[in-house]
Order: sequence, then structure tokens, then C-alpha cells
Amino acid sequence: MGEHSFMNQNPASVDPNQKLRNMRQTGSTGHAFFTELDLVLLLIVAILLVIGLLMVYSSSWNFGVINGFDPAYILNRQVMWVGLGIVASLVLSRIDYHKYQRLAVPMILVTLLLLLVVLIVGNLRFNATRTLVNGSVQPSELAKMAAIIYLSFWLYSKQEHINDVSLGLLPMAIILGLISGFIFLQPDLSAGLTIILLGGILFYVADGDFKQILLVVIMVAIMAWILIAVSSTGRTRLADYLSGLQNPEQASYHVRRSIEAVVRGGWFGVGIGNSATKFTGLPVPWTDSIFAVIAEETGLFGATFVIILYAAFLWRGLLIANHAPDMLGKLLASGVTIWITIEAIINMGVLVNLFPFAGNALPLVSAGGSNLVTTMVGIGILLNVSRQGNKIAQDAGRVNSAVVDMRWRNGGGRVSRPRRSESNH
Repeated sequence: MGEHSFMNQNPASVDPNQKLRNMRQTGSTGHAFFTELDLVLLLIVAILLVIGLLMVYSSSWNFGVINGFDPAYILNRQVMWVGLGIVASLVLSRIDYHKYQRLAVPMILVTLLLLLVVLIVGNLRFNATRTLVNGSVQPSELAKMAAIIYLSFWLYSKQEHINDVSLGLLPMAIILGLISGFIFLQPDLSAGLTIILLGGILFYVADGDFKQILLVVIMVAIMAWILIAVSSTGRTRLADYLSGLQNPEQASYHVRRSIEAVVRGGWFGVGIGNSATKFTGLPVPWTDSIFAVIAEETGLFGATFVIILYAAFLWRGLLIANHAPDMLGKLLASGVTIWITIEAIINMGVLVNLFPFAGNALPLVSAGGSNLVTTMVGIGILLNVSRQGNKIAQDAGRVNSAVVDMRWRNGGGRVSRPRRSESNH
């Protein structure tokens, strides 16, 4: 899997310049810490979390009443996960992302072990075996974050050989195949394909050859078609999707109820708490279907606002990646940002039949501990990349530009980076 090759790299390859070393050693005061955080990113995340808590309660209180629980049962659990996620995010924002080098291999091995355990003793829910501990832990969510961290370090260590098929593309395909293969067996087609897609994007960001990237896209398309063909779940979802394209009334039950919620919401919605579809059969309205509840209760106006927030998150995350201190930070920031954005696009898109149905949560909004905490972990890493990039920019007396260049090609507005001397190459 290539772990030994990158774990034994010269430390200079992970510690690119003296200024960055000095910054890590001196650390930050409490005041400096908060001034170094990306306040725009924090504001976006905070708004999404507040919207999530509000909509989780609105969509789940009746579930608690019907089942004899406290009406705020699911909300209380979500508040607990939000608190845990915030703590994890703030802690990780202070930890230098280069230090994850030692954890990359153990993390991916533990993830593979958990995915295997799920197949053996996992909880069967909705005709799939994806969770442990009575549905509280979903290893496929952890696998996405673990894959981003592992692949970022692996690609960073292979920069000089990234376009050598035997040293670059082939080993990466094996890594992705192991992770996604276990997930496909659950079955969770969307999570498996998301990990493969993230791998291809990270390969591109690491300056992978376009022809090889195109080859990966073709291979993924073939693999997806085969999986759909042999999976009864995949065949059903594809058939429902194609039928829904021809006539929305022929779409799956889940999509029909979601579209009904969107139509009922109109431009400005029926009001917070006044959704009717959540009482009349909209499946799991506080998780997979929460965007439909948002659209019904706040209308197209509220739904569009949520979409704008995710677009702003994408812009800010790619900006952070563009101003990362080194390629490793760029890979980590790009991977986290694109992963969260992909999850949001899939969740919102499937509810109006833009894509075949998938069980992706709406990041930072849907109820659920595994997805929320893992997402906040990723945001903590993103904040640390931002802090280190901002510190270098401040030291250089420059102001970040809003120009996003995913490959750092020559272009205006990029903050200058400290470079290693020729003797270090």
C-alpha cells in the first residue's frame, strides 16, 4: 500500500522551510490563536450548525412523541454531537497538520478493520449493514476522512513519481479499491464512489497527469456500472431514477414525497414547524430528507440560502487550499472542502431526482453523530491549514487574494510562498 515508503521520507519533505518550523515551535497565544482563525469559514459553519439544530428539532419532535420519548430526544443527542464536534474541531485547529504523518497508516488500518467488523457483526438497518453500536457509529463516514488524510500524505510523498503508473496511479488504485470495496459490500454504493471520486480529485490536485485522471474516470464509470448491474439495490435505484426523469410521479416513494415537500413550500415556505410531509410519511426527515423539510418550511428562499452557504464554504475552503504553506496542506484542505461539498450536493440533488438516490447526509445539518463529528474533524484540519497559511501571509505582509488556483499555476493574486533553496532539492 506504499505506507512504508512515505513514512520513511526525509523529514525535510514534510517540513519544507525554517519559517514554518519556527511558527510551529513558538506556537500562539490565546489571542493570536483566535485572530489567526478563518472567521469567514467559522461563520459559515456556525450558521449551518444553527440551521441544523433548528431543523432537526422541527423534523423530529413528533418521532419522540409517537415513540414515548422526550420530544427533544433527537435534538438533545444532536446537541451533544455538535458540542463534541466543536471541541474536536478547535483542538485539531491547533495541531500542526504535518503531525498526522505518524497516524496516517494506523488510521487507515483501523478504518479497514472497522469496515470488516461491520460486515461481520454490524447492525442491519434499511436493508444494509453499515453501522455499529446500535447505529451510533458508521465506519464508512470515518473512512472518507481517513482516506483524505492517508492519500494526502501518500501523494505528497510521491510527488516526484506521481505520473509513473507503477508508482503513482496503480498503488493509489489498490488503496482506493480496498477501502471502497469493503464499503460496496455493505452495500453503500454512494459512499464507495465518493471515496473513489475524492481519490481522483486529490490525484489531480497533486499534479497528476490528465490522461491518467481520464483513465481513472473511465475505470470508475465502468466499476459503477458493474456494481449497479450486480446489486439489486443499485438496479432499483437506477430504474427509479430513470423513471423519475421521464415522469416525476414514477420516481421512488422517497423522491416523490421530497418533491411534494418542495412544491408545498413554494417561495417562502409554510413556516418553521409547519411541515406536513414529515407527519405523513416522508422517510427519516431529520437525516436524509432534512433538506426537503427545509424547502417546505422555508420555501425556495430558505433552500437557496442553504445552497449559497455550501457554495461559500466551497469558495472559502479552496481559497485556504490555494494559500496553504505547502502541497500537503493544499491536498488536505482541498480534500476536506470538496468532500463536504460533494456530500451536500448529493444529498440535495437526490431529493429532487437530479441523481440516483443515495443515503448521504447533509453535512453539519442532518442528525447523526458519525457524519457530524467526522465533518467537524475535517473542518478542524482545514482551520489549521488556514492558520498556518495566514501566519505566513501576515509575516510576508501580504493580504490573501480571492483567486483560487487548484494547481498553483502562474496567475495573479497568489500570496508568495517561502521556498527551499536549490540545495534542498
